[in-house]
Amino acid sequence: MKKRLACLSLIFAMAATQILPVSAARKDDVQAQKSETQNKLSEAEARANSLEEQKGAIMGQISSSEQELVDVLSQIDILAGEITDKEAEIEKTKEDLVQAEQERDEQYEAMKKRIQYMYENGGSDAWAQILLESDSIASMLSKVENTEKMYAYDRAELKEMKEAVQEVKDLEKKLENEKSELETAKEEQEGMKGALQTKIDDLKANATDYEAQIANVKAQAEQYKNLIAQQTAELEQIQAQEEAARKEQEKQQQAQQNNNNSSNNNSNSNKPSNNNSSNTNNNKPSSNKPSNGGGNSKPESQKPSSKPETEKPSTPSYNGSTGAAVVAYAKQFIGNPYVYGGNSLTNGIDCSGFTQQIFGHFGYSLPRTSGAQASSGIGIKYSQHRAGDLIVYPGHVAILTGDGGIVHASNSAPYPKGGIKYTANALYRDYIAVRRIVQ
Repeated sequence: MKKRLACLSLIFAMAATQILPVSAARKDDVQAQKSETQNKLSEAEARANSLEEQKGAIMGQISSSEQELVDVLSQIDILAGEITDKEAEIEKTKEDLVQAEQERDEQYEAMKKRIQYMYENGGSDAWAQILLESDSIASMLSKVENTEKMYAYDRAELKEMKEAVQEVKDLEKKLENEKSELETAKEEQEGMKGALQTKIDDLKANATDYEAQIANVKAQAEQYKNLIAQQTAELEQIQAQEEAARKEQEKQQQAQQNNNNSSNNNSNSNKPSNNNSSNTNNNKPSSNKPSNGGGNSKPESQKPSSKPETEKPSTPSYNGSTGAAVVAYAKQFIGNPYVYGGNSLTNGIDCSGFTQQIFGHFGYSLPRTSGAQASSGIGIKYSQHRAGDLIVYPGHVAILTGDGGIVHASNSAPYPKGGIKYTANALYRDYIAVRRIVQ
């Protein structure tokens, strides 16, 4: 019976010994698969961040183009009003021209009647009649002078009427030219309106395409997350099986050792005893020293631990004075404009360019895009953040100010809506990572 129990114990021990290598191999495979999946997840998230940034750039262009369109529409309205006013002036000028031509014609008819009267009453003898009817030279000269004055007056009036008519005509022509220029300008603005509307439609179509790409990449990332969760669960299951097999192996080894000790004791008890001293000496090895019958017994300190020992990550070091200096330096540029792709802290810069240059001023080198900056420095929890830490959002990045807010280059809208500004709530949107740069 004891031999049967020993055989069974040996069988269980061998089975447990076989489980451990198989589990270890599977564990290595799953760990490798999980590592590969995590790399794919990182790539998908980086791709999503890149697409978000590109979409943000397109949305900035849409905003800028829409503002241009508003300006163009405003110009079109102004030009339309000026054209209407010019048409009213032209209409008034046409009325003035009709009036001037009428007065000119009336003056001309009156002059013709006076000339006709003089010739009809005097004919070719008019000057002789003046001489004969005059009672003195003074009277004659007076009549001649009056006649000449009348002719001069008529000529002057007629000339003035002609000039007035010409002025009105010139004014009408001038107004027509001005109206034509306004209409040309309005047509140009209408053309700009059409071009801007087409540009905006194309940009919105691109933005929609980016949204679809982002949705696909995020869906893929979600699949990777689910797969990682499954792989993690399988690793935990394998670890539990290994632990159970290890305990079973230790249990069987202990049982085998007890059986061996019992067999030795029985064997010794069945031998004839020569003297008490001999019996005592024969019994000492079995009672005071552990048997090596199992072959696998180890001291307690050398037994494998049920769980691998892992060091708890400590909070990264932090240079408070430099962190505060980073925030103070960044705030100096609040109010300056945002320009996508810009690199000037004063004339225009975007979010990642802003953080790159701010930290670069203190000797810290950051990559140019927000997605790449999500891997800079050391990752920390938001609850651990301090002034001068970096917070990365999808397609955006900012500097934490330590009071719950951020300083960042926002968008192309005028300050304070856009530009380099301070936002009091750093959690106004979901974030990807918080990174400790200043250490």
